[in-house]
Amino acid sequence: MDFYGTIGPACADAALLQQMVEAGMTGIRMNLSHGPLAAHKDWLALLRKAGVKKLLIDLQGPELRIGRLPQPLSLTAGQNVRLGAQGIPCPAALVQGVQPGQELLLDDGKLLARVDAVEPDALVCTVVRGGVLQSRKSLAAPGADIQMPTLTAEDTENLAIAAGCGVTGVMLPFVRGAADIRSLRQALAEAGAPQLKILAKIENLAGVQALPEFLPLVDEVVIARGDLGNAMPLWELPRCQKQLSAACRAAGVPFMVVTQMLDSMHIRAVPTRAEVSDIYNAVLDGASSLMLTGETAAGQYPVQAMEYLVRTARTAM
Repeated sequence: MDFYGTIGPACADAALLQQMVEAGMTGIRMNLSHGPLAAHKDWLALLRKAGVKKLLIDLQGPELRIGRLPQPLSLTAGQNVRLGAQGIPCPAALVQGVQPGQELLLDDGKLLARVDAVEPDALVCTVVRGGVLQSRKSLAAPGADIQMPTLTAEDTENLAIAAGCGVTGVMLPFVRGAADIRSLRQALAEAGAPQLKILAKIENLAGVQALPEFLPLVDEVVIARGDLGNAMPLWELPRCQKQLSAACRAAGVPFMVVTQMLDSMHIRAVPTRAEVSDIYNAVLDGASSLMLTGETAAGQYPVQAMEYLVRTARTAM
């Protein structure tokens, strides 16, 4: 079984990464939504020094994210805010693809806004659930049909150098069907890296519904519960996870479970009982991999989080 962390400022240290490897970490994820692969030569050197064998890159793909902010933005309930021109930067496709009344979930649903008016180049919104918004955080418009390309220009640039950087697998966000997988497979071939594994992230209802059609085309499925939990009422997410797990098992395709496995360990040295139970159940369901994201990238206890992930999973094996 593989245990992945996510590299970020909290663990970008050779000694810490080595301790995570010693705790049982078998690979690491690099989120390229926050910067291109070529800009992370220092992190790549640290991973080599720490002896990390598997490196997954998480592409931008068709995922919606806000753009870069000069500084973190504090939003309060009832506040008026613009998304687009002269406001919070966002993809033009979002502005063109929603109507007044549309709910917008930001940062995996931590913040919620409602669209009041649609202008040619911006959305006028009211904040429903406030919080602090940071650059490049996820953005979801449940139920809206937002047309985004499978790969961005930056994704193609990243794929061109991936093999040379030691990348072993590519995670494609928001897979909508077999066409997305074929596009990535072709891009990898054109980049001279057809050997890299493809991990399809299920993050929306289109991906859930299309799973049978692209299961034979991928090396691993990623049940990415952050945005997937934005695509449905949260109380339906556990059932959806179980159904996806069962489909992967039946097809003999490995699958990974990710997002908020140990979320409390951003600020606590010990996880909750619910979190360790979540890990245990994911293994019982047949997961071939588990991954930590913010817990290691930005949390206060990256080594301890990896220890709890590995030790809990091994009790179920």
